Amino acid sequence: MLFSSRLPESLELNEFTKILEEKKATGHKILDLTQANPTTAGFAFASAIPLPSISDVSHRYEPAAQGMKGAREAIRGYYRDNKHGLIDSDDLLLTASTSEAYSYLMKLLTDPGDEILIPAPSYPLFDFLATLENVRPSRYLLRQDAAGHWRIDFTSLEQEISRLTRAIVVVNPNNPTGSYMTAEELKKLSDLCQAHELALIVDEVFLDYENLGGPEKPCSAIASDTTLTFTLSGFSKILALPQAKLSWIHVHGPEPTKAMAKQRLEFIADTYLSVGSIIQHAAASLFSCQGAIQKEILDRIQANESLLLAEIGVDPSLREGGWYAIINLPENVSDEECCLDLLQQSSLIVHPGYFYDFVESNRIVVSLITPEEDFRQGLLLLQSYLNSQHDR
Repeated sequence: MLFSSRLPESLELNEFTKILEEKKATGHKILDLTQANPTTAGFAFASAIPLPSISDVSHRYEPAAQGMKGAREAIRGYYRDNKHGLIDSDDLLLTASTSEAYSYLMKLLTDPGDEILIPAPSYPLFDFLATLENVRPSRYLLRQDAAGHWRIDFTSLEQEISRLTRAIVVVNPNNPTGSYMTAEELKKLSDLCQAHELALIVDEVFLDYENLGGPEKPCSAIASDTTLTFTLSGFSKILALPQAKLSWIHVHGPEPTKAMAKQRLEFIADTYLSVGSIIQHAAASLFSCQGAIQKEILDRIQANESLLLAEIGVDPSLREGGWYAIINLPENVSDEECCLDLLQQSSLIVHPGYFYDFVESNRIVVSLITPEEDFRQGLLLLQSYLNSQHDR
């Protein structure tokens, strides 16, 4: 075989994508309720952010594997100003994306064939990232409590820990459940990692998008020091700038393990040197735009959640953070069937729950940063479809 076994044997389009491509080719207007790219979601800030140009920096190349000190100091200021915790800029290592951060951490922590534990439901990217590093992703479950809020099932988590497990991944708040990690959960996770000599990886890209009416407040892992902990975030969500390509890993934990991890991460980063100088120089000035950017996004989220409550009856308080919403379908309607029918009949895109590894087969997921009028039209089409299925 000429190509690596880490890649899928077939990259053919699935049925959903084939239908979507056919509709686009024939000029159908597509309503996309999964739109998650803030640069194309009709926000005013998208064209107003003062992005730097290549003329803003010196032509001299001065590579820094850990990342430029000025950029790391700007990130330290972000954590201080947002009351997430006080950190040392020397504990930060810059990457071009959180995907790259994950790849660095798997290079740091695993050998081929080792395992990492990832939450389910959660974003499907983890499978691809792990497979490309010759690492096996193993799933632990999130379950809803009596009030409908998603929490870590620690019985499931402990059952998945094996002699090959090297790290536990937590997404805080989770995508798509919107559930924050609680302080109690963080304590239990740290204890488990200590007992089994595991690292804790906490992805906090959506940390700032708090539902003020939700039951939980953001609890960052940034100050967790009882076990080796890596906290990830970046401009993609904090400043809605996925094109800026600046993310980071914060390293914390007991010495000397922390120092050894930082040294090895810097060695990995020095091999690639992928973070651009221009965006690092601009980091401090771009953070000054955070308030205006996040206010516009949070206003959009709140408006769309009001529509969800009015049209579909989804309780907004179930989202503790992030910018996604889960819609429960009638028991007689499967997520795959619903998504295919909506696309075929109404040119409407929603995500099936199986895309995120929901155990249940009657859930769909929508993005709350979709432009409001598109969101309203999409919900009307969805409700019409659900009404047609009611007496089926």
